[in-house]
Amino acid sequence: MIEPKLEVPAELRDLAEKTIDQAEQAFSLFFDAASKSMTAMPGTGSEISKQALSFTEQNMKAAFEHARKLVHATDLQEAMRIQSEFLRSQFTNAGEHMRQISGSVMSATKDATKGKF
Repeated sequence: MIEPKLEVPAELRDLAEKTIDQAEQAFSLFFDAASKSMTAMPGTGSEISKQALSFTEQNMKAAFEHARKLVHATDLQEAMRIQSEFLRSQFTNAGEHMRQISGSVMSATKDATKGKF
């Protein structure tokens, strides 16, 4: 069976690229502002929040890269391969992020309860 080509005009691909770039810039500004506001709040909870923000930023960067790859897919099979790779990497990353955050929470809990018992 022959896969149909994705007939997307170059102008539309360019527009999609520009839209992705603009969205990425907007999120970058948000993450910069959020990061700066967190540095003003010291403490254990703040560290976990910074870690969560960092993971979110990594996920957004991956999503923007994924969108760029999809914009250039030439057929449905390639688009499905790109989607499958993205989902696989996101599941792996989510598991790793959860392990790291859980470890941070457990460590913070131990630190908070030291000397209380």
